[in-house]
Amino acid sequence: MWRAPAKPGFGVAGTVEDEGKGGRMDSTVLELDTSSREVVDLTDDASAFCRARGDGLLHVFAPHATAGLALMETGSGSEADLVDALARLLPRDIRYRHSHGSPGHGADHLLPVLVSPALTIPVEGGELLLGTWQRIVLVDRNADNPTRQVRLSFVASG
Repeated sequence: MWRAPAKPGFGVAGTVEDEGKGGRMDSTVLELDTSSREVVDLTDDASAFCRARGDGLLHVFAPHATAGLALMETGSGSEADLVDALARLLPRDIRYRHSHGSPGHGADHLLPVLVSPALTIPVEGGELLLGTWQRIVLVDRNADNPTRQVRLSFVASG
């Protein structure tokens, strides 16, 4: 069973192994601190989780009403571009009917409509089948709750 590497801001909340009729499913939960960044790259952790698992599908899920997951290029300024684009699409002000929390928190609740809380990625031979520049990222603009979890679930083929 895979265990997440020790890393500041990351940890494993639990692991699950389940053998069903469709194959084997392994899961783990990453614990994240998003207080210092709005876009968090999860690719290395996802790759490590899948490395010894063979062929199948990796499902990535953020069980939060104000966060989402995306595939994007990182390290080239795209993270800041994404944050800026989301700020234009979902400005943080008092226009929202959903008005609890900090000003503009209603915008946070609309984020998962634009940035899905789930992704599924094919895995072959333990390797994520991502494009050359694709990375898996958590997108979280909600400053009211910087503690996040992301569940990684691997479903083996066959």
